[in-house]
Amino acid sequence: MEGSTAAAIIPSTKGSKQLRACLLCSLIQHPLDFRKYGCPNCEEVMQMKNSGDRVTVCTTTHFDGVISVIDPEKSWVAKWQRTSKYVRGMYAIRVRGRIPEDVEHALDNRGIRYRPRDQNEQE
Repeated sequence: MEGSTAAAIIPSTKGSKQLRACLLCSLIQHPLDFRKYGCPNCEEVMQMKNSGDRVTVCTTTHFDGVISVIDPEKSWVAKWQRTSKYVRGMYAIRVRGRIPEDVEHALDNRGIRYRPRDQNEQE
């Protein structure tokens, strides 16, 4: 979806205790939206669509801060958060947790280095 005008479903703040953040890209959505549509940034790897179990292990309720990204390619905040190539939407600033091992292996097989979004690892 790189460079497209696609956007994630922007969740309302009503019921915000149920919001979850993707462990790979930090996109925030309701769990039902992850299950219905998957993650618009990384569904190919995370495979959450139609799987409540995958949503549970590939997302988390433990995240800090929220930023709204309207124009990812022009936003300096999106560049700083490493979301400038992702769709418009709401993103967590810091996400606690790690992606499942199978996802980490799939990324490794593609030559992509996984960098956790908890900001503990120095870049």
